[in-house]
Parts: sequence; structure tokens; C-alpha cells
Amino acid sequence: MSIPKLVIFDCDGILVDTENLANQRLAEWLSAAGFTTTLEYCRKHFSGRSMVSVQKEIEATGISLGADFVDRWNAGLPDLFAHGVEAIPYVREFIEKVRAAGIPYCVASSARVSKMHITLGQTGLLPLFEHAMFSSTMVGRGKPFPDLFLHAAKTMGCAPADCIVIEDSVAGTEAGIAAGMRVFSYHADPYSDPDGLAEAGGILFDDMRELAGLVPIH
Repeated sequence: MSIPKLVIFDCDGILVDTENLANQRLAEWLSAAGFTTTLEYCRKHFSGRSMVSVQKEIEATGISLGADFVDRWNAGLPDLFAHGVEAIPYVREFIEKVRAAGIPYCVASSARVSKMHITLGQTGLLPLFEHAMFSSTMVGRGKPFPDLFLHAAKTMGCAPADCIVIEDSVAGTEAGIAAGMRVFSYHADPYSDPDGLAEAGGILFDDMRELAGLVPIH
């Protein structure tokens, strides 16, 4: 396996531990709107997805979330993530190894850049990524489509085959594979779906300390 020319990090669940906080709130909001659901269901079906795509899927069942659903969701994020957001264990050490090796890297998330500023800011990781932040709001289709990763690679001047993606969701893993990239899929969270990640084509790992041994960065 050759040394990558670009490392693309997902944000939620890879850099910052936000998935349970966000999906618990999502489950509460959807249930209140009439789509009775749970944290577990939201983690499995909506992790890695944009709120626009989640709203479309829910409203296809006949339940209205309101025209301002996405705006209300984003307006509530600063409060939701004001306390309790931590970096994923040992991810900073891997980022530092990538930097030390001189390999370009970026973050590409279904979340808006404004949300990444909040969560990465809370964990002290923001200065490491301010140079290259990509959001699904920048492309026509979010994950599981490859558009976001292809946009990141093109902007960073790298061919897809020379990129690797670090993901934790099935949708994100599918997006990376569809983009023609190697995908390393993290499944340390008890709500993660290792079978789904493997089926999507990801190379599985459950500890960020393993990643330096899996990814050739020297």
C-alpha cells in the first residue's frame, strides 16, 4: 500500500465525540414530531448524513418537520456542544504523525463549517484544520454520494486514488469507496456498525493508535 498524498478526516465520530449527543437530540426531535424513534435507530440510520437528507427521508413518510427544521437544528448546536465534547482518544497523535510526515490532510464532513468550528474549537483541534475544511453544503449531494470527497481531493490537488479517508459511518465509508479512495473505518463506539462498515468496503480498526500501523505514512 503506497503512502497517501492526502488524508481526509471525517469530523463527527472521528475527530470529535459528538455522535451520541447529536443523535439523542435528533431522536427526541423526531419523536416529538411524530416519528417515534430512538438514539440507537438514529445512530444506525442517520450518522454521517446531512440534516437536509434526514429531513427528506423523514418527510417522505408523511411527517412534516417544518420548513425551518434545519435552521432550528443548526441554531441549537452551540448550546448542545457547549459542554462535554471531547476529541476522539489518540486522534491528535495520529494527526501529528501525518503532519510530521509532510502529508497534506483536511476534514470533510456532512456538517456545516460553522458546526465544525464549534466542535473542533471545543476540543482544541480547530487550529489543525482551519486550513482545509469541507462541508456537504459545498456540493450537490452529501454522503453516501462521493461528491464531498471528490471536491476535497480536487481542491487539494490530489487524485482520488492517492487519497485515504478516515470514517466511522456506513454512509461516509460508502462515499469514500464510491470516490475511488481507500477508506479506514473506525468502530470503537458501541453504536457503530462494523458489519455495515465492512460490507461498505472499509478497512476496520477500533483504536486510533492502530491507524499509524495501517496507514503507510513513512
